[in-house]
Amino acid sequence: MKTPYKNIYNILKLNRFIVLAVVIGAVLTCIVSVVLVVKLHKETVNNAFVVNTDGSVIPLKLVSQQENLEVEALAHLELFHTYFYHIDATNYEKHLEKALWLGNSSIDALYRQKKADGVYNRILQYSLLQRVLSIDSKIDIQAKPYRFETKTIFEINRGSVVDTYELTTTGNLIHVERNFPKNTHGLLITNFFENTLRKLKDYENRKK
Repeated sequence: MKTPYKNIYNILKLNRFIVLAVVIGAVLTCIVSVVLVVKLHKETVNNAFVVNTDGSVIPLKLVSQQENLEVEALAHLELFHTYFYHIDATNYEKHLEKALWLGNSSIDALYRQKKADGVYNRILQYSLLQRVLSIDSKIDIQAKPYRFETKTIFEINRGSVVDTYELTTTGNLIHVERNFPKNTHGLLITNFFENTLRKLKDYENRKK
């Protein structure tokens, strides 16, 4: 004799199977989602994206910061020394303003000292041309802050007389937020100091 209880048991078994299937499916979906999110995050960290002219997104591979650091640090130092020491009566204000964005108060203090000493007034008064010829920097990127030493060779054109000098400067580099276009490398010069300045004789002949 058939009873209605058997149908109830069958329905309960079916319901339990459906519930287990839904739970297992949900768990698998969550696991797959987490894996995909982690993978996407890693790809995003190691890639930069730019938008092409047609609207398409182009991924650009980024090398590690350590590999780029030395290149950016040397470029930052070259940019600063060019702005700070490659000056004449027509560009010194613009160049010095750009140089001050690349360093901290130690740069500003040196600028104010030179201004008080009449360096820039003499450039204006005598139309002097101070031209950077070469910049050679060495930097230690093994520990923060990054210590550097730079040798800058520049000439001062006084019209009939041209003198060449070698200036040795030292300081540290620290990381700051990038500021486009004022500080594109995201580095700041600190503890800047002009160590030695010596006049070079027959510089052009030695280059040859």
